[in-house]
Amino acid sequence: MMAVPAGAAYAGSGPAPKPSERSVSKSTAPSAKGNPASKAAEAAGVCDDAYQIGSTGYVKRSGVTIASVKQFYSPECQENYGYVWVWESFRETAGDYDVTSAVYSYSQDEVLGKRGWLNTTKQEFWSHGTDTVPECTAAVGSVRKAGDPTPNHGASSKRC
Repeated sequence: MMAVPAGAAYAGSGPAPKPSERSVSKSTAPSAKGNPASKAAEAAGVCDDAYQIGSTGYVKRSGVTIASVKQFYSPECQENYGYVWVWESFRETAGDYDVTSAVYSYSQDEVLGKRGWLNTTKQEFWSHGTDTVPECTAAVGSVRKAGDPTPNHGASSKRC
């Protein structure tokens, strides 16, 4: 028997969002909401039925939000993905920066599916898919502006 905290939700438990609540367009354009059909998502192997689970987390630098961190779940592929969207307000002044995107497994105490980009000015970043659907997970991401000695981190909400 497994004890589940009140209010816990498992990836894929509960109803999937209605098509009107998902990114249903077949556009390949990047999106702050996360578009699993984008070219960056395709390059990471994200299944196009993926949708956001849990609540968005934020990466802050000196108290200013510079990126969003979201976790996505694909019922078809049975995988979770991390997603980082760098805010335009940061991109306009940052020059280049380093980014990571991954899924953190609370069960394994491991960061999984991690991908990293160095000296980039792109906006959309997907992790590799992770085989973590039955586990408690969160998306994790980081952004390090050139000249900063350490990155700033963020995480989405924990999903079980």
